[in-house]
Amino acid sequence: MLSKVWSAATLGIDAVRIVVEVDARKAEQPGFTLVGLPDAAAREAYPRVRSALRHCGYWLPQRHITVNLSPADVKKEGSAFDLPIAIGILVLAKALPQEALAGRVFVGELSLDGMLVPVRGTLAISASFARDTDLRELIVPAGNASEAAAVKSVRVAGVQHLPELLRHLTGENVVLRAVSAPAAEPSREAPDFADVRGQLQAKRALEIAAAGGHNLLMIGPPGSGKTMLARRLPSILPALSLDEAITTTKIHSVAGTLPPGGGLIARRPFRAPHHTISTAGLVGGSSLPRPGEVSLAHNGVLFLDELAEFHRATLEVLRQPMEDGHVTIARVHRTLTFPSRFTLAAALNP
Repeated sequence: MLSKVWSAATLGIDAVRIVVEVDARKAEQPGFTLVGLPDAAAREAYPRVRSALRHCGYWLPQRHITVNLSPADVKKEGSAFDLPIAIGILVLAKALPQEALAGRVFVGELSLDGMLVPVRGTLAISASFARDTDLRELIVPAGNASEAAAVKSVRVAGVQHLPELLRHLTGENVVLRAVSAPAAEPSREAPDFADVRGQLQAKRALEIAAAGGHNLLMIGPPGSGKTMLARRLPSILPALSLDEAITTTKIHSVAGTLPPGGGLIARRPFRAPHHTISTAGLVGGSSLPRPGEVSLAHNGVLFLDELAEFHRATLEVLRQPMEDGHVTIARVHRTLTFPSRFTLAAALNP
């Protein structure tokens, strides 16, 4: 018997549909095989799924289970395939009908006791499926529900544990549609431009930079207020539009810097990397490309303090992001493009 479950994998700040195919065959000893270019985190799904099902009162069939993550030529990373694998096994065990999965996309990590753990990139997945007429519902961990529900055209169900999801799929106790939390107002403790006293020339320069989207270089002795002024620059920038807020939140969601349960980012980001940052840390990189500081600062401010202390090679890689508004990262497995339109603010001593 074969069961098929829809899931998704993030590619940059977008997502692609993944079909999780689960098959079971008779064997002398039960076993598990996962194919389809999974990374180490995905390959470790079986012990988590097995323990979660047992704690919830379900036992795996005494057979050899084969799971294929299709398409097989796309690298699968992360633990978000735990949930669809568990659902596919439950269909094989006849605990769920295959018809209950039609039009539903499952994303989530399972803890050993069956709780659903938040994962990265659920907003990117929700936005990518927004125009998919075949999608009936996106099922994510409760900690990701507010984030994924920011895309209004997609019905999102946030579940806390596996038994709650099974009751939802069988119609016994339907989970209500998730609603995105309203964007939080900037905290009163956040740096505010109105706090600055004096510094008329520097304040005038920051106002011009904010109004025209210009980059800024401040030169002054230590303690003159360069960093203090730069941290307050986002407070006089225009408010984020809805599209800007969604794009900014998608980047931070994919990077894993979005707090669990949070909705859309309301305040323009401010990033201030240390001068010892590597090239990959600044523009993004690793074998499976992740957003760097230039992308995390998209629609906000990138502040480089002690500019003269940064390595020359690190500063040189800023050319393309600043000119094009995006950065392209090429690796063996894939080539990804991340947005990187930011205001550059820098400071150095005379």
